[in-house]
Amino acid sequence: MDKSSNPEAFYNNLKEKLYDTSVWPSEYLYKFIVKTDLSKIKTIESIFDNLGAVIHTIPSKKGNYTSVSINVVMRTPEDVIVKYKEVGSQVEGVISL
Repeated sequence: MDKSSNPEAFYNNLKEKLYDTSVWPSEYLYKFIVKTDLSKIKTIESIFDNLGAVIHTIPSKKGNYTSVSINVVMRTPEDVIVKYKEVGSQVEGVISL
């Protein structure tokens, strides 16, 4: 199912899968792709401030896009989803993987 057609169904499905596959709290790896724009990357990083997150950024071969990987311990699947929604609402054009 595509997140854009029914986001609540997508997130409910994700929450169920996270509960089924992990013991919480758990380490979670977020991956985002954005057009290379320092302000967008900094916004993503700021959303994960003060959580002990390990953040890696990798520019694409041509430098047009940047991959942002964030490894962080999250308390619950609901907390995971809150961060996805924060990034999606604050960073225009972000792709969540």
